[in-house]
Amino acid sequence: MKDAMNPRRQVHPIERESYRRLRSRVDTSGLSPLRRAVTERVIHSSADLGYLDDLVLPDESVLRAAADALAAGAPLVADVEMVAAGITARRALCRVRDAEGDPAAGLTRSAAAVRLALAEVGPGAVWVIGCAPTALEELLRLEARPVLVIGLPVGFVGAAESKAALRASGLPGVSNISEKGGSAVAAAAANALLYPDLYDDLHDDAQSPEETP
Repeated sequence: MKDAMNPRRQVHPIERESYRRLRSRVDTSGLSPLRRAVTERVIHSSADLGYLDDLVLPDESVLRAAADALAAGAPLVADVEMVAAGITARRALCRVRDAEGDPAAGLTRSAAAVRLALAEVGPGAVWVIGCAPTALEELLRLEARPVLVIGLPVGFVGAAESKAALRASGLPGVSNISEKGGSAVAAAAANALLYPDLYDDLHDDAQSPEETP
């Protein structure tokens, strides 16, 4: 029975074919279900096979706890509107339009938005950061007590460092090692948890090239 907050999404034939081609080029079969779902959706959204080795994922139980929390209505927070727009199953809270940075104090608008969002949602949220390293840095400074942090900001300044800090923090997190990342891949990782059984459809329907009509 599907939760009303996470309705079953119909998978387009083009998406099925895209996953078939993805699986013909990289082997993700050794990953547990949600770790595989996150990995494949990130690769699918970016057409970047390098994420197979670049992503750093928590244990399956951590991802399952986040998926269950989202299904139960846990808050979902995005650092920028592009991330929020890419999350298709639920509305994500984004306060960047309402935020004001303080350059004199070294506070960016993205960091200020994290403060506003945390004041609204409190602990127990899933945070999706795909743009600003300063947003991730600010989140790590606060007592956010998240269910999960998807930390995939992009850029040559601060991105890799902020993701390393997430891994060192001990918080449950999805990150990657390199400077790459971005709104599309962060939203994709969130969507993998919001549609936790979508992977099953794609797996069941995956066919070898010889089997494809």
